[in-house]
Amino acid sequence: MLKSLKFLLSPILIGLGIAFLILLIKPSLRPGFWPIDVLTTAESESITQSHLTFADAVQKSAPAVVTIYSESFSSQSRYSTRQRAAQELGSGVIMSDDGYILTNYHVINNADQVVVILADGRQFDQAQLVGFDTVTDLALLKINAQQLPIVPTDDNFLPQVGDVVLAIGNPLNLGQTITQGIISATGKQNISQSSHTNLLQMDAAINVGNSGGALVNSNGILVGINSAQFRAKRNIDIQGIFFAVPYSIAKNVMNKLIKYGQVVRGYLGFAATAVDSSGEAIRDQFTKVSGMRINNLDPLGPAWQAGLQNLDIITKIDGQPVSNIQQTLELIGNTKPGTVMDFELIRNNEKLTIAVTVMELEPVL
Repeated sequence: MLKSLKFLLSPILIGLGIAFLILLIKPSLRPGFWPIDVLTTAESESITQSHLTFADAVQKSAPAVVTIYSESFSSQSRYSTRQRAAQELGSGVIMSDDGYILTNYHVINNADQVVVILADGRQFDQAQLVGFDTVTDLALLKINAQQLPIVPTDDNFLPQVGDVVLAIGNPLNLGQTITQGIISATGKQNISQSSHTNLLQMDAAINVGNSGGALVNSNGILVGINSAQFRAKRNIDIQGIFFAVPYSIAKNVMNKLIKYGQVVRGYLGFAATAVDSSGEAIRDQFTKVSGMRINNLDPLGPAWQAGLQNLDIITKIDGQPVSNIQQTLELIGNTKPGTVMDFELIRNNEKLTIAVTVMELEPVL
């Protein structure tokens, strides 16, 4: 009996060994292995859909971006009563379902009539100007409509360098267009020459007609209001440098225009540079901010009148540490004129506390 079993097992073991070698040499014969061309339809679709796309972000935000035509009328000559219209093109963003629209001030500046055309084709010939702010180059319009599509927003979203962004607008009147780029820098002040406007710099293309349109992130959330392309004093070719007003600033301006019809800002009369714990100027985005050094002190401003001096390092305002210079300057700008603020500072290695009365910033016309 044992001899019979050995006789039967020998060819079986040999056959299993040959099969193992064949599967080792030709893996396509293994169970569960299928070439890509015989995948099921569902599996093929999942692979196709894995490509990078911003279509969902566009579908969420693009319906809230409008085209704006502003017209100003003038006579051809002093002897003629016939008028001709000069037309400007821009874009805008619907911020509320009852018709509030943010755009750039330069889009509607000196306009006698403002026409708003929605993404779905509806046209409003008599848009009302609620107010404007020359410091941030923003204006707020109102159209008589309800249940409008509004752009998605997130008050907690903080734009960062490297974020992917999409610029939505109507460049050169070609119709709604999307351009894509990344945020190149934040907190740009030297472009607007105002400490109250910290612009976002990005390389998403902005052309004539894009001004006032939406800058959104890859989820369709509003990041800013497209504003301008960088223009150098020299006649040189510049590419990939564009700017937008951050949503946080735009929202603040909008709320003030709705409530007061104008933007009233606090003014102290100085510019400042962020410094580290040793008092050295910070030139990167990674070093922790420990204060701000005063420079360009207005000799007649409220800070000078209170006794602040150039090179003073402000460490706290009303007990709050200065850890972000942009937020600190925004805090000052949002403070009601007449308010007294306590400044803790370092001067010649000596700690001082000085009370300063905030004045109103005169608007630029």
